[in-house]
Parts: sequence; C-alpha cells; structure tokens
Amino acid sequence: MPSRTPKSPRVAVLADSDTRWKWGALTAGRLVPGGRLDGFLLRGRATPTARQLQEVGVPADSLTEVTTAGFLRTMAEERYDVVLLALVGGGVQAMLHGLAHTWRGAGRRPVVVTGYVGVVYEKLADGLLLRHGADLVLANSRQDAERFRAVYEGVGADASGVVEVALPFLGGEPYRAADPYRVVFAAQPSVPGDRAGRAYLLERLVRHARRHPDREVLLKLRSRPGEHTTHIEETPYQKLARPLRLPPNLRLVYGHMGEVLDGADLLVTVSSTAALEALHRRVPTAVLTDLGVREALGNHHFVGSGCLMSWDALDAGAVPVADPGWVARQGVAADGSYEAAYDAARERIARLGGGAGPGGIAPYYTAATAPGYLPGVLRRYHLAVDGALLPGAARVSPGSAGPVRRVVRRAARGAYRHGVQRVAPAIRRMGEL
Repeated sequence: MPSRTPKSPRVAVLADSDTRWKWGALTAGRLVPGGRLDGFLLRGRATPTARQLQEVGVPADSLTEVTTAGFLRTMAEERYDVVLLALVGGGVQAMLHGLAHTWRGAGRRPVVVTGYVGVVYEKLADGLLLRHGADLVLANSRQDAERFRAVYEGVGADASGVVEVALPFLGGEPYRAADPYRVVFAAQPSVPGDRAGRAYLLERLVRHARRHPDREVLLKLRSRPGEHTTHIEETPYQKLARPLRLPPNLRLVYGHMGEVLDGADLLVTVSSTAALEALHRRVPTAVLTDLGVREALGNHHFVGSGCLMSWDALDAGAVPVADPGWVARQGVAADGSYEAAYDAARERIARLGGGAGPGGIAPYYTAATAPGYLPGVLRRYHLAVDGALLPGAARVSPGSAGPVRRVVRRAARGAYRHGVQRVAPAIRRMGEL
C-alpha cells in the first residue's frame, strides 16, 4: 500500500507595508522551510503597490488584500500551522485579540509569531507590549533579545516568547573592492523627516560626487513618487533633486537593496537597516553624524559601532571600520553562523505545534490592565475590547466582491491614499507657517 505524502505546513503572513511584507515572507521561509506561504496585505495607507511587491521579489503561493474582518474570517475557515503578523505594533495587538476571539474554544490553533523589521530604536516598551501575546516575539540580535526580556519582566509579563534570531534578508557575497569605487547612500522615507535635513543630505551627496568624479555615487530610493512605504515620506528626494544639475557620476536608483550592495564599496546612511545588511557583507559602512547623533534619527543605535562618521570625513577619504564586538551583538553574524540563527525558533515552533497545539492567546494588554488605552487601539482595526468585530465592520473579503464593487473600492482606496500622502502633509506644512 503506497504511503501517504505528508502535507506541507501552511504559513499565513499578514503585512501592512512593502517592508513588512518582505520581512514577514522571508522570515516565514526561514521558520518553515518548504511550507506553503499564503500572503495577506492589510488594506490601509501603506498597502504596497504591484511595483513595490515586484521590487521586494519575495513570491508567495497566494497573495490577497484583506480587511481585518476578511483576515479573521479566513483564519476561522482555513487551517494554518503558523500565522506571522508583520504589522505595526497596534496592528499586532489588534490581531492578537481578534484571533483570540476567533479561535476561542478551538482544540488546536496555529502558532502566532511576530517581531520587528529592523533596528528597534524608538518606542521600545510601547511596541513590545503591543506585541506581547504572540507565541514567539522574534528579536533580531542578542542585544534586542536581552532588552525585550527586560521590558517584559519589568512589567510582570511572560518573557518566554522572546526568541533570538537574525534579520532574514542578510546575505550576498562578501565585500570585494570594485572598479569604479561605488558609494551608495541608502535613503529613508522619514529620517530625517524635515525638508531642510533632507535637502542638506542631498546637497552633501552631490558635493561628494563632484569632489570624486572617479567614483560611482548612487542614491538608493525606497519608493517612487505617489507610492507609500512603512513610513510617510513627505519630501521625496526625487522632488528635491529635480531642480538640481546632478553630476554625471550620481544616479538615483531603485530596486532590491541586496543587488545594489553587490557592487558597493561604501554604504552611507543616517540609520537605515541597510547598514546591517552592509555590515553582514563586511562592506565599509558610514552612519552619518552631520545632523547629530539623536534618538529621533535612530543613529544613536550605532554608538560604539565604529561606523559614526561625517560627510567631511568621507569627502576627505576616510573609511569607517566596524567594531567586531559591537557587530557580534547585532545579529549580523559576519562570522558565518547566520544559517543557524533560526534553529531555536524552528525548534520552538515544532514543540508548540505538536499534539493539541498551544493554549489560548494571552496578551499583556487587557480591559483590566489598560482600560484607557486598549479600546482605542482595537477600535482603529474595527474590533471591540473582547476582540469581536464592531457592528458595521466590513465582513466581505475583497476577493469575493463583485466587479462593480471592486472598481468602487479601488477608486476609494486611491482617494484615501491621495488624502494621506498628498493632502494631509500639505495641511500640516500650512499649519507650520
């Protein structure tokens, strides 16, 4: 009698932006190698466009745009082994409560995983407590794992779900000097957030290109005008560059960061996660101090790294040298141990997934611990404090809507995104006059 072929494990990834989809999908692939990946994009201001998804370059067996109601309904009807929440903190908390309500009384439920896309440099306690309740809260480095456990233990919350891993998108060939020498500036949508700071950085990049005409200088951009990413970009570099006469050796580029780093000799940024990608490849990496070393910029995270440097020093030919001890604590794993970074997380999932599966979801925030905070967080995702859908919440999944309704929804989403990305920033700027 022929043996039955075991079914591949199924993983659902819910993401709310292009960056979080990249992190979530790649993390899912490392946690459950060979599993079926179903992607769900939460409808909102940062829902990625088709071009952004193509640039991310992470395929899925299926990919669907959903509302909160549509996602929870799918989780009630379909059976998954792992559900990975790649969302902003408030979104994670809302889905934890929604899933707890959806799966209440079920004999078996999926393992729920969440974490952070990159460097955690702000709202540490707020973001962590909003993620509490997931079976695994992934920490991208030894340093983060220690900080995460300290926060949970400090408020009396269970810290056993914190598991040390590494960023899932590290890789590529080790650094080799190229000809011509290539400098890559990794732009960020919201760091710095002000027009003056962004104009200054662009002017210094232009100046560097003119001072070193033998170098290839690339301005690596996150999105095209009109697209939205994880963070709001009110003053795109494309707009600032338009009236300038750029030197011939300076180009604005898009695409996968890994491909851009393949030929890089120097990575320059304010605080982008691209710095960790570069350090993993041993590419010299400069974290700019020109605008100060400040928590608001996120470059304070690199204190002690050996990477902090000014444009003046770079113009003069200085090359940053990363501190090996600091790098070792950041999950960059330049020593070759990267492939084992997810072993502990995979083992934890295997243990939780056996038998009847894990018990109920128990977030730290409840109606008893945060009665003045939690209801507002859940309401933004159309959920009541018990995790049930609020009256009037959309109960129809986008995939099941008729053609007329789909056209209307696309138009409404376009108007919504225009309001968030164009009108709202203009109003904020007018208010600052």
